[in-house]
Amino acid sequence: MKKLVLAYSGGLDTSYCALKLSKDEGFEVHAVSVNTGGFSDTEIAEIEQKALQLGATTYTSINAVQTFYEKVVKYLVFGNVLKNNTYPLSVSAERIIQAIEIVNYAKEIGAGYIAHGSTGAGNDQVRFDMIFQILAPDIKIITPIRDEQLSRQTEIDYLQQNGIDYTWAAAKYSINKGLWGTSVGGEETLTSHKTLPDEAYPSPLEKTHTETIKLSFEKGELIALNYVKDTPVNNINKLSQLASKYAIGRDVHVGDTIIGIKGRVGFEAAAPLIIIKAHHTLEKHVLTKWQQHHKEYLSTWYGTMLHEGQYLDEVMRNIEAFLEDSQKNVTGDVMVSLYPYRFTVNGIISNNDLMSSSYAQYGELNKGWTADEAKGFIKILSNQNKIYNQIHQEK
Repeated sequence: MKKLVLAYSGGLDTSYCALKLSKDEGFEVHAVSVNTGGFSDTEIAEIEQKALQLGATTYTSINAVQTFYEKVVKYLVFGNVLKNNTYPLSVSAERIIQAIEIVNYAKEIGAGYIAHGSTGAGNDQVRFDMIFQILAPDIKIITPIRDEQLSRQTEIDYLQQNGIDYTWAAAKYSINKGLWGTSVGGEETLTSHKTLPDEAYPSPLEKTHTETIKLSFEKGELIALNYVKDTPVNNINKLSQLASKYAIGRDVHVGDTIIGIKGRVGFEAAAPLIIIKAHHTLEKHVLTKWQQHHKEYLSTWYGTMLHEGQYLDEVMRNIEAFLEDSQKNVTGDVMVSLYPYRFTVNGIISNNDLMSSSYAQYGELNKGWTADEAKGFIKILSNQNKIYNQIHQEK
C-alpha cells in the first residue's frame, strides 16, 4: 500500500481526509498530530480513537511544545514581535513547527505521501506546502479539501454515508489554542465592522481586584514569575492561567494574508502580550539607542517572514543570531499590575539599567559637559537644516 502521513487534528476536514484516503484511495494512513501547547492528554486520547476508527493504520501524537519555544517563541520574545503592532503570531508560528515535525516523521517512516486538510483560501496551505516541498521534495502532497473544493456539508454527508456520525455541528466560534495564544474566529471576523462579543473568548472575566506581579528575565528569557523560578514554557503557562482570569489580551487583528487578501482574526493572548510588553520595557532601560533601532526593523522582518512561511530561509538564522546576541544584558525584574481587561507595566529593576548612571540625569543637572559644550553641540547639530533652509528660503 501507499504509505501516507496525514496531519490530523480530529476536526471535520482531517476526518474526511482520513476516511477518504484510507477507504477510497488505497493509502496506508498514518495520522499525526503535533502538540504545540493546545492539547490535553484527554483530547489526544480522543483524537487517537477517532483516527483509528476512520481507518488510520497508526496514530502518533508528537509533543513539540519545548521545540516550539526553543525554535520560535523565544525569538518572538527577543524581538517583541507583534504583527501590525497587534498580533503575537499565535497560530502562524505554530504551523511552522507542526509542518517540520510532520515532514520529519514522514521521512522517518518512509512515507511517500503527506496529506493535510487545508482549503485553498487560507495561509496554512502555503505554510505546510512550502515546508514539505523544501524539506522533502520527493514526497507528494495530497490535499483533498483544496483539490475537490468540498463544502462542509459534502464532507458530513460522505462521513455519515460511511457510518461515521460524530457531532459535526459547526461551533459558533472556532478556537485554536496553543502555547503562544488562542485564535478566535466567528461570523464577526468575516466582516470589517463587527467586534467579537465577550462569550466568543474562551477565558471569562473572573477577577476584578488589582494584582501586581513580578516577571524576572535572564538574557531575555522569562525565568521566574513572582519569585518562583521555572522553565520559560512553564512560566508562560502559569502567567496565562493567572492573567486570563482578568480577561486580558483580547483583540482583533487585521492583516494581509500570504495569498493577497485581507483577513481578520480574534485572539486571546494574555501571557504573550504581558511578556512582550514587559520584556520591551526592560530593553528600553538596558539597550543602547542603536541596538533598539536595528532590533525593531529586523524583528518586524522576522515576524513577517515567519507569518508567510519563509521560516527555512537562511536569513532567519542570521536574524536569530542578532536577536540572541542582543539579549546579553536583558536581565532584570519587571513589575506589572493586572486589572480587568488590561495591564500596566510599572517599572523595572536591573543591574544593567542605563538610567542608573551618575553621568547625568535627564532634565536635571549634568556632570559630563559644560553649558558652552552643550551650546556648541546644538549649533553643529543644526547645521544641515540651516544650510537647507538657506538655499530653499525663497521657495
